[in-house]
Amino acid sequence: MTASRLTIREHMTSSPHTIESAQALTLARQRMRAYSVRHLPVVHDGELVGTLSDRDVARIVALPGIEVAALTVGDVMSPDPYAVAPETPLAEVVGEMAAHHYGSAVVVDGGKILGIFTVSDALSAFADTLDAGA
Repeated sequence: MTASRLTIREHMTSSPHTIESAQALTLARQRMRAYSVRHLPVVHDGELVGTLSDRDVARIVALPGIEVAALTVGDVMSPDPYAVAPETPLAEVVGEMAAHHYGSAVVVDGGKILGIFTVSDALSAFADTLDAGA
């Protein structure tokens, strides 16, 4: 398959760990460490409502006077996540992520979260493309 016809499905991380918006931020931090991930899709009643990144967490934790234990994921998440269909062209997703400085794209089909595509996944896809062209 040529690079211009690759879809996001071929390079996403399938079945990503998710977290409910009402969960404690401390639980999200624990999950991110335990699973070695930097992004968690955030759901409410099974529906995608945001994303939480390690950068979102670090910004809040660094603020003076913030009681982290009292915060929920919903308090800190980035609402309106960048979500794409699994057949979206890889080049389109990478272009949008670069243009808007998104750290991830959540892959959704019919409201169901199928995967996540992060900057690390983009670098792996780029390396694969370079190897295929060599």
